Amino acid sequence: MNENTYVVVMAGGIGSRFWPISRVSHPKQFHDVLGTGESMLQTTVKRFATVCPPENIYVVTNREYASLVREHLPELPESQLLQEPIGRNTAPCIAYACYKIAKKNPSANIVIAPADHVILREDAFISCVKEGLAATANQDILVTLGIKPTRPDTNYGYIQFIDEPNSTLKKVKTFTEKPSVEIAQMFLDSGEFVWNAGIFIWNAKAIIKAFQQYLNEMADTFEEGTPALDTDQEEQFINTAYSHCRNISIDYGVMEKANNVFVILGDFGWSDLGTWNSLYSLSEKNIDDNVVNGNVLLYDVHNSIIRAPENHLVVAQGLDGYIIAQHDNILMICRREDEHKIKDFVADAKAIKGQNYI
Repeated sequence: MNENTYVVVMAGGIGSRFWPISRVSHPKQFHDVLGTGESMLQTTVKRFATVCPPENIYVVTNREYASLVREHLPELPESQLLQEPIGRNTAPCIAYACYKIAKKNPSANIVIAPADHVILREDAFISCVKEGLAATANQDILVTLGIKPTRPDTNYGYIQFIDEPNSTLKKVKTFTEKPSVEIAQMFLDSGEFVWNAGIFIWNAKAIIKAFQQYLNEMADTFEEGTPALDTDQEEQFINTAYSHCRNISIDYGVMEKANNVFVILGDFGWSDLGTWNSLYSLSEKNIDDNVVNGNVLLYDVHNSIIRAPENHLVVAQGLDGYIIAQHDNILMICRREDEHKIKDFVADAKAIKGQNYI
């Protein structure tokens, strides 16, 4: 196990498309969504046990969720829990972690992974990660993992690569964020595109150089404050830094602009589990093609996903292709084909019913 390898787990998102299970006060990464007995955060951290020493695993989250992280990962030292004062998307989050790690170990080789993704074939995933680490150990390149698409999904970003027959490490040509169904189908048919898994690998020098080149104001902020990291002044510095940082993703801010980006093609049963339909597609179905979790009675119900707490009974009859999700003080019933409207439900619930419902 290489002591220069570090893992950063991003655990600050809200996951609003998975409402009402995922809420502002308790996002999906802190839920046992798949019924494995572990939260998604716990599973993600455990997944990297063979990649780096436990003292090299960092978790970045919103300050509001720090107590939840401690509850789910009591073994994680406080120094490895990075708390963001406000959400500013993935670029500031990654900058915070990478500058902090680089100060500790300038030779660091870093994996960045979201806390709420599903990996069904973990051995294949770890193999891809180790291949990426081997590539970035001695090259100043930025590596992302790409997933062979199985359908023209409009919820994912797509990466076009230049095929190199003798290597699974491919030069990236273009990024496209959430295309239309027609364009996604063209991407699928071409064989030149993969889904962007949002999992990154690079060495500390390469990513800092990229911040300097493409997000120079953010780089200036973190370079000026680097002496405060790992001191009593860190929290004060981060509060100030985040007030100056743009709200921007690492994809828009760096990856789509850089000319040293490569993708490793992976096939490891990946899903970002961002929607109810993604959970439905991953889950085991009963004889009526339903995915059922909780205290439920169903009559003539098919092709649906139903989730209910054990202390409530949900009875449904005559439905085909529905999402029925009850959590805490919310019951949502929605056609699976209309799940894109959930973001509107969340907005209306906040505007009409108040903060207690988001």
